Amino acid sequence: MGHLYQGRYKAYLVDADNYLLEVSRYIHLNPVRSKEMSKRPFNEKWKKLLKYPWSSLPGYLSVSKRKEFIDYKTILGYMGGDSRKGREEYRRFIRGGIGEEGANPLEVGKGHGIIGGADFIGWVREEFLREAKSKRERPALRELGKRYKPEELIDRYTSLIKMRKKDVCRRGKKSLERAMLMELLYRFCRITQPEIGKLVGGIDYSAVSRARKRLRRRLENEPQIKKRFDKLNDQLIQKSRVKI
Repeated sequence: MGHLYQGRYKAYLVDADNYLLEVSRYIHLNPVRSKEMSKRPFNEKWKKLLKYPWSSLPGYLSVSKRKEFIDYKTILGYMGGDSRKGREEYRRFIRGGIGEEGANPLEVGKGHGIIGGADFIGWVREEFLREAKSKRERPALRELGKRYKPEELIDRYTSLIKMRKKDVCRRGKKSLERAMLMELLYRFCRITQPEIGKLVGGIDYSAVSRARKRLRRRLENEPQIKKRFDKLNDQLIQKSRVKI
């Protein structure tokens, strides 16, 4: 952001499931965040956003206004998909942020380039930056998540816990085993919560998010569950190293 010669290009690693939507909205609202626009009426701000020539927002709201080089499906996947309903949800999401004095989500990444909570940042550093020999090696973050393909991880996981895939992933099931599978899919495959939801019974991303949050609380408060989860995590790591 900023004018062409303002400074060096900046890239961030984003915890997609918890920050990507806020980052997207923050960037799309930038054209009306200036002092000049701050006192303008809501409708004028909205028209400014729709007509701003250097914004990708119109393509998120209308298929006819899309650019070939932009991936719209990732963001819209968090709003229910690249459909009329998903595009309308995103429209409401953007309009809801007009005039709000929300925090800049990019501030979270200053100094280390990772936009996420403490647990996410700690995990990235532990898993992917620990063995880096120099700062030049940090672009290796692009290689996140190549340890397992989702189906391979599911097969390995169900083998370890001695359960059938259809029993673990059955729709409507709110088991500890399925919650652990969701978390492991996120860690090892680096797929989004909407993608995880499709793999574990066709649930939506919000249900995946709630299940993962409940699991994290149990891992913090129940030592036996944490011990079991850590053992599965280590077994999957060992298996992936053999494959590499």
